[in-house]
Amino acid sequence: MRWAEPVRVLAVASEAYPLVKTGGLADVVGALPKALARQGVRVVTMLPGYPAVLTALGQAREGRLIPDLFGGPARLLGGVAGGIELIAIDAPHLYARPGGPYQDPAGQDFPDNWRRFAGLAAAAALIAVEGWGGEGFAAVHAHDWQAGLTPAYLRHGRRPLPCLLTIHNLAFQGKFDAGIFPRLGLPWEAFSPRGVEYYGAVGYLKAGIWYADAISTVSPTYAAEIRTPAQGMGLDGLLRGRGDVLHGILNGLDTEEWDPATDRYLPQRFSAADVSPRAGNKALLQRRMGLAEDPAVPLFAYVGRLAWQKGVDLLLEAIPAVFAAGGQLVILGSGEAELAGRCAAAAAANRGRIGAHIGFSEELARLVYGGADALVLPSRFEPCGLAQLCALRYGAVPIVARVGGLADTVVDCNIAALGHGWGTGFVCAPGQPELLGEAILRAAALWRDPPSWRRIQAHGMAQDVSWEPSAARYAALLRALISA
Repeated sequence: MRWAEPVRVLAVASEAYPLVKTGGLADVVGALPKALARQGVRVVTMLPGYPAVLTALGQAREGRLIPDLFGGPARLLGGVAGGIELIAIDAPHLYARPGGPYQDPAGQDFPDNWRRFAGLAAAAALIAVEGWGGEGFAAVHAHDWQAGLTPAYLRHGRRPLPCLLTIHNLAFQGKFDAGIFPRLGLPWEAFSPRGVEYYGAVGYLKAGIWYADAISTVSPTYAAEIRTPAQGMGLDGLLRGRGDVLHGILNGLDTEEWDPATDRYLPQRFSAADVSPRAGNKALLQRRMGLAEDPAVPLFAYVGRLAWQKGVDLLLEAIPAVFAAGGQLVILGSGEAELAGRCAAAAAANRGRIGAHIGFSEELARLVYGGADALVLPSRFEPCGLAQLCALRYGAVPIVARVGGLADTVVDCNIAALGHGWGTGFVCAPGQPELLGEAILRAAALWRDPPSWRRIQAHGMAQDVSWEPSAARYAALLRALISA
């Protein structure tokens, strides 16, 4: 049911595509408002005023001056940038610095991240109540630990606006020394287990979980996993205690941005009706990555962070299975130095069969999705994952571990599934390179049966990976909070 008037919601986050991005959080924050608008929910997004954000805003209007926001003045600037209705916090003492959103150019966390993101949360709580542009807000949607103090400031400021917290990855919690607490502007009563205190420290994500009126995470399976000691990262007890307000809502894709028929990055565009142009993309990808240009070998690929969580070490251990399948391997990503070095070394030792690009390139990533035969994602845990959704959309058959959102979005091509036309990829147990290798070999065997492979591609490309179903759930949840 649609309300007569749009519901206005303030989203609070540390990044949003296309303005600033380090991972999937940015993709969600950038795409969800567009989908929610079709559900009658109007989202205004508050971001830190990083240089790239302020540049994109251009001639923004000043809406509010905060005389002292954690050590200096801040101006709140409003406008539209990257298709997002935006409020940016122009606070040079917090955000005008080289490097990324969280780290300096050397890859070290900024030592004052505690105040940079406390400032984001405090400004959000202020504007949530005061309103913006002459209009008020009905609810607040905070994303991840960087916005985790927002519900705490709302609660202790006696500001009765409902707040939804979305956890994108429980592994990143924003835990800081207890010595910062007196400088947060919260009452002493908040420094307790029934507040922001977390094993003797200050936990930003823990605070958000405690104070939020509702909590969501980015897939149903992950919502169940994080309530267990194995995957709860120390917060499973609290999450079990708040289980009645914890929701698993699957991420989606902006299917206008991610469309192989119109993708500006693809040299050969294609659709589910005719995937034959993918062959040209595959040939170009092989050349770009220094591989033997050969349409008769299966091309496996990995795109993502080079991290233990993502199982990149397991993929490296499964290289013998890739070779046993007669295949090639492409690795694209950046992250942990040790894993990056191992990937580069594997490519150097296997020229023509393994290609590695250490770093990130949007154009090259699109070429991988549009040219590789299969995308391998062996994560040890995965809140949702967007790469497998992109792979499904672009006809790169996913090979995934059975965790989190990967389990929720990929149907294994076992005998029963193939008999009923259900399979969309290959699924194996997490953490075991032998089982990952077996999945790679199963995929290669079906790849050598072109009619069967085309059916798998077609079924995957037919899946609804858009935001529409999940946006409807978010809209219903926000309206329920507002009504309550």
